[in-house]
Amino acid sequence: MSHDRTALLHRLLTERILILDGAMGTMIQTHGLDTHAYHGHRFHGHACDQKGNNDLLTLTQPSIIAGIHAGYLEAGADIVDTNTFNPTRIAMADYGMEEH
Repeated sequence: MSHDRTALLHRLLTERILILDGAMGTMIQTHGLDTHAYHGHRFHGHACDQKGNNDLLTLTQPSIIAGIHAGYLEAGADIVDTNTFNPTRIAMADYGMEEH
């Protein structure tokens, strides 16, 4: 975060309560994505099933993730968080994706 944004954040917090986005996983589930959607074109040949790997959707379904963020902003959120749940090498090993 740049210094200007940090200062802006501090100033806004002194003026009012800021609203953070909501449940990202719940919003992803509303799209009813299948295994193919999770793999996308980039990982279509990957041997492990990626369904449920919500972190991967930032790479394979960026328009869905952007749409969810836009929806939160339209609903009045001041801050949107990244689409990260647990993107560590250890967690990604469950999906055979630790190198990503």
